[in-house]
Amino acid sequence: MIDKLPITKEGLEKLRQELHKILTVERPKNIKAIEEARSHGDLNENAEYHAAKERQSFLEAKINELEMAISRSEVIEIDKEPTERIVFGATVELRNIGNNQNVIYQLVGPYESDPEYGKISVTSPLGKALIGNEEGDSIKIKTPGGVQEFKILEIR
Repeated sequence: MIDKLPITKEGLEKLRQELHKILTVERPKNIKAIEEARSHGDLNENAEYHAAKERQSFLEAKINELEMAISRSEVIEIDKEPTERIVFGATVELRNIGNNQNVIYQLVGPYESDPEYGKISVTSPLGKALIGNEEGDSIKIKTPGGVQEFKILEIR
């Protein structure tokens, strides 16, 4: 049995769009590049051909990865109602006790996690620690850099 992984509706749509683009634009463009390079003769010393074949391998791997991600995804509707506890899809404002900095994260599925853009996975150490907590709670997580402590300021 394949475990389903949570994802937002927007996250799943983004995966589908990326797969569609690779199948309808990137792959056909690369096939043309291979044909073009092949027409130049000797394939042993043809850098364009080897680059295009390498790109083809990359694209096929990306297609497989996206198809698997889509098949394993389970869309979880995000409740727009205010909630007392942190749940999937919630946006949380935290204060890092160590450096006194505030950070804002939305808890999303692993396929749409992007910490630079404020999206962390519910399966990450911080995501797991946050689930089920309330405003005002403090949590501690072990990171490669040591234990970090956060205070939950707001759940949106």
